[in-house]
Amino acid sequence: MRVVVDLNRCQSYGQCVFAAPEVFRFRGAESLEYDHQPDAGSDRAVHRAALACPVQAITLGGPAVPEAAVTGASAVVGETR
Repeated sequence: MRVVVDLNRCQSYGQCVFAAPEVFRFRGAESLEYDHQPDAGSDRAVHRAALACPVQAITLGGPAVPEAAVTGASAVVGETR
């Protein structure tokens, strides 16, 4: 699963850190860090974290995209034959 946090919307309430500490953590006083593609074993906790966010800053996506696919995507876009 892909995880995206809108850091402009996030108010550092920390509900995600409590719900899924293996995925979300604070760095310093209020700077949120998180795993963009956590292991499948964390799915339930990540869903709880998204539901617990009071400002709905967490968006969950489909399956994780392999890094190579993301890197190579720009080379494929616009290619004509």
